[in-house]
Amino acid sequence: MKLTKAIALFFSLSVLMTSCIPKTQFESLQSDYDVANQQLGECGEKLNDYMSQIAACEREKEKLKGDLRAAEARANTQNEQITDLREQIGDIRGQRDKQVEQVGDLTVLSQSASENIKETLAQLQQKDKYINLIQAAKTKADSINLALAVNLTQVLQNGIEDKDVEIKVDKTVVYINLSDKMLYTSGSATITSRADEVLAKIAKIVKSRPGVDVMVEGYTDNVPITNSCISDNWDLSVKRATSVVRALQTKHAIDPNRLIAAGRGQYNALASNDTAEGRSTNRRTRIIILPKLDQFYDLLDPSKAPE
Repeated sequence: MKLTKAIALFFSLSVLMTSCIPKTQFESLQSDYDVANQQLGECGEKLNDYMSQIAACEREKEKLKGDLRAAEARANTQNEQITDLREQIGDIRGQRDKQVEQVGDLTVLSQSASENIKETLAQLQQKDKYINLIQAAKTKADSINLALAVNLTQVLQNGIEDKDVEIKVDKTVVYINLSDKMLYTSGSATITSRADEVLAKIAKIVKSRPGVDVMVEGYTDNVPITNSCISDNWDLSVKRATSVVRALQTKHAIDPNRLIAAGRGQYNALASNDTAEGRSTNRRTRIIILPKLDQFYDLLDPSKAPE
């Protein structure tokens, strides 16, 4: 409204200026013109503000439109996800129904299977008991063998060179390897006086262990031997084992029912026979101390199994 009035006043003043008017009236019109001109400037500034606000509103409108489009896209995505979830729920329900049906079938089967399960568990318990029995037997046998090996080492360590005597625990037995030069005269089965000393010490341990047997094995190298008393290495190995067994029986009072003599000839060698050192190693007698079979079976008696 002010803008319209100022424009009208401006035109009126322009018309009056072209005609002759009194000075006082001109000055009054000039003053009104200045006021109108000022108001016109203010109106222009307000117009610019309004235009700026309109532009801001347009930008805000565009932003809201973008937000609306994004919200619509998210809504569409969520709707798709909801659709997928509903389909998954349908599948899960179908699987559940099948499982319920299967459980029903298993319930019927379990009545007949429960007896089989009980039987299987009983068999497993028996197996566990047998395993415990085997473990206990092994532990007992290991303890016996270890104690026996320690005792033999103690009684044989004095006055005997380590290279002439070897004591080992192998699986379920203890054995002593004795070199031929300590036990026999060269190329024969005759036992030396030094051998009697060693055999006496071994016999002392054997006597203290009535639950073991003694096997004597003779070994030779591969050098052929033939004389009036010995046919070959088989013969020599057996005769040497027999000489040791006979000495344990007659000189050291070992029950012959506990003694076994065996010859292995040149076989089961410990070293190569191509060198003198290897042949010397292979010429040996092995005394094996092993549990009697009946006592070994006692270890495996189920009635003696630990609970």
